[in-house]
Order: sequence, then structure tokens, then C-alpha cells
Amino acid sequence: MSLIGKEISAFNVQAYQEGAFKTVTKEDVLGKWSIFFFYPADFTFVCPTELEDLQNHYEEFKKIGCEVFSVSCDTHFVHKAWADTSERIKKLKYTMLADPTHTLAKDFEVLIETAGVAERGSFVVNPEGKIVVYEVNDGNIGRNAEELLRKVKAAQFVAAHGDEVCPAKWTPGQETLKPSLDLVGML
Repeated sequence: MSLIGKEISAFNVQAYQEGAFKTVTKEDVLGKWSIFFFYPADFTFVCPTELEDLQNHYEEFKKIGCEVFSVSCDTHFVHKAWADTSERIKKLKYTMLADPTHTLAKDFEVLIETAGVAERGSFVVNPEGKIVVYEVNDGNIGRNAEELLRKVKAAQFVAAHGDEVCPAKWTPGQETLKPSLDLVGML
């Protein structure tokens, strides 16, 4: 079953960001574009490379009005400990959500019940709180923040121009398509 168009459920979780703890709720997400970037666990192998890649593109996400939230089933205390010991994680400026009760992992349908960790899932949530893009990878396959950024830009374009669609590899400024009877069989 597809999660496209699903409104995220209300949530209230602890988080870690730049040396401080805070609470994040659904209300903090509404009104802007957001990325929920689930990963299996802190102190692992592929995860820090992905989180660093996200950080390397974080300013670009912010420029287009998109906030980034990384999410694992670890606690906010574990996020802090990881940041204190890892040079890659210490660099992170975006919010690291803690999901030890699996509230978010269950809502986004990425919880691996038998392991108590999340799949590697990337979700783009629109300002209304609805999932418009998502991808879930096997735990051994890292993701590309640049491609995720491209997908957010495409989702934003489509939201603003409902009569146009973005073809493969589309980036802002490139030609889009206007679906019509005249295009059927012509591409």
C-alpha cells in the first residue's frame, strides 16, 4: 500500500540539535516542507556517511524552505553521545529526532519489529503534513542527499504548477511536460 498522500500522525518526540535537547511535534513540521530521514541506528557504519552527506546539502535544503529531520529509534541522549564522539556527527546542524517508542517508525511504516530499528527510509512531507515522495532502501545501501534535494525541488514545482509534470532527471529551469491528449504516444 502506498504512503503517498498519507497525512503524518500527531507526534511529540525528544530531539538533539547542536548541543541542546528539545521537543519536536507535528505542529513544528506543518507549514513548511520537511524531510524525515530514517536510519537504523547511531554508532553504525553507513548511517554517519549519509547524515554527513545530508549536512553537506543542508543549506541548500534550507534555501528552498525545507527542514531536515534525521530519525532513529535511539534516544536523544544517544544522539548527543554520538555527536560528542564522532567528527562527522558533530558537524550536523539539523535536528536529530529520537524515536525509542517507535512512534514515528510505525507511522512511516519503516519499523523492523524484530530488530527494533528503522529501515533506511527517506520521506518528503509537504506543508500540509502529507507524504509526497518516499523511498526505502535495504539497510546496506546508502542514499544520496543530492538526489533527495532534486526530488524535493520537483515536488515543490509540481505543488506550485499542478498542470505540469517533471520528467526523468528534471531539475529547476529545465522543461516540464503538460499532460494532454496530444502527448499520448508522442514521447
